[in-house]
Amino acid sequence: MPGVEEESTKPGRGRALILYDGACGLCGRLIRFVLNRDPEGRFDFASLQGTTGQSILRRFGRPAEVPTTVYVVAEYRSVCPRLLEKSEAALFVMQELRAAGIWVRLLRMVPRSLLDLGYEAVARNRYRFFGRTEACFLPMAEFRERFLDR
Repeated sequence: MPGVEEESTKPGRGRALILYDGACGLCGRLIRFVLNRDPEGRFDFASLQGTTGQSILRRFGRPAEVPTTVYVVAEYRSVCPRLLEKSEAALFVMQELRAAGIWVRLLRMVPRSLLDLGYEAVARNRYRFFGRTEACFLPMAEFRERFLDR
């Protein structure tokens, strides 16, 4: 499978691509969290509702209608990108950012099915707890190049 780089209108510079729900308040917080802890620019971003996100979901055979999870495309510029979802995607981001180091190692010992149950409980209630926005997260000018669909 070719890399997904050609999907974007203007490629960012990261190695991994976070696909997020542009209407989710929790996802907006996730983006700000990553941007504040990723000065090297390891992560780029694309909304699941945008052209890039929709194309990638179709390519990996995932439903594109209603966003239910955050996805990470690891090594998205490579010939063999990997799609991570739910708890696997969240742990990948935390590990790459070296955030919550011991917790990430401990959580990796928990069966993924249990982690995904917890993830799904939060995902089902994310709009209630964190709100829903009418528009996608708008990055500050210094981060704009990391967002593939602008």
